Amino acid sequence: MPLAAYRRALPLLRIPFSVYLMPVFWFGLSALRQPFSGWRAAAVFVVLHLLAYPASNGYNSYYDRDEGSIGGLRRPPKVSRELLHLVWLFDVLAVLGAALLNLPFAGLVAVYLLVSKAYSYEGIRLKKYPLLSTVVVVVFQGAYTFLMTQVGVGTSSVQLLAPDNVALALVSTLFLCGSYPLTQVYQHAEDARRGDRTLSLRLGIRGTFVFAGVALAAGAAVLVAVYVWRQETRHALVFLVATGPVVVLFLRWAMAVWRQEAAADFDHTMRMNQVSSLCLSAAFLLMLLW
Repeated sequence: MPLAAYRRALPLLRIPFSVYLMPVFWFGLSALRQPFSGWRAAAVFVVLHLLAYPASNGYNSYYDRDEGSIGGLRRPPKVSRELLHLVWLFDVLAVLGAALLNLPFAGLVAVYLLVSKAYSYEGIRLKKYPLLSTVVVVVFQGAYTFLMTQVGVGTSSVQLLAPDNVALALVSTLFLCGSYPLTQVYQHAEDARRGDRTLSLRLGIRGTFVFAGVALAAGAAVLVAVYVWRQETRHALVFLVATGPVVVLFLRWAMAVWRQEAAADFDHTMRMNQVSSLCLSAAFLLMLLW
C-alpha cells in the first residue's frame, strides 16, 4: 500500500535527530535584548526543527543511500521514491509556514533548503569537497541559522546587525566547526566508498578530535569574551557550568579513541550529540529566562 511505503520512508527524515540542532535556536533567542513573541518563537522552532531540518535530512539520505548507521538511525531503512515525496512536502510546508511569520524569514528558509540540497545532490554534491562542504555547513547551520531565528521572531535590523550580535553569530559557527567533523568520524568507510572526501576523513580519526577540541575551545573563549563585553558575566558563568559535562565527556571519549580508534563509533557519537545538545540548550534557555 502507498501509505505503508510513506510510513517506511518517514524515519529517514530523522526528525528526532533534528532536535540536536536546538542549541543554535536557543542561542539566537538568548542573545536578543528586546522582547519578542513567545508564539512566534514556537512557530520558528516548528518551521526549522520539524520541517526544514527533516527535509534536509531526508534529501541527504535519498542521495547517500547509507547502508550503515547514520545520525539518529542505527539501521536506516532502504531509500524509496516516497522519501523524495515527503522531502518536497516538508520543503513546501517549511517555506509556507515561514511566510506566515514574515517574508524575509521565508526567503532565508528557502535559501537554507536549496543550499542543503546542493550539499547532497549528485549533480553538485558539495559533500565531495572537504573544505567547501565544511564551510557551507558551519556557516549555514551556525551563524546563518542564528540570525535566521532572530529574523523569524521579528528582530529589527538594528539589533540584528549590532556588532555584539554578529560576534555571537560567529561563535555559533565556531561551535559547529568543532562539532560537525565529530558527526562524520564513524562514517569513514561509508564516505570513502561513495567518494566523499569529508573533513573528518581527511583529518583522520585522531586529527578530527584535535581539530574539534581546538575549534570548540576557541568558540568557548570568544563566547565568554563577548559576554564580558556585553556585561553579561552571569551568562558566561552559566555557560561554563552547563558545558562542564560536555567537556568531561569529550575528553573521556578522546582518551578512549587514543587507546583504540574503534571507540570512534556510532554509539559514542550519538551520546556526545545528545549530551552537548541538552547541556547547551539548557544553558541558553536559562539565559533566555534570566
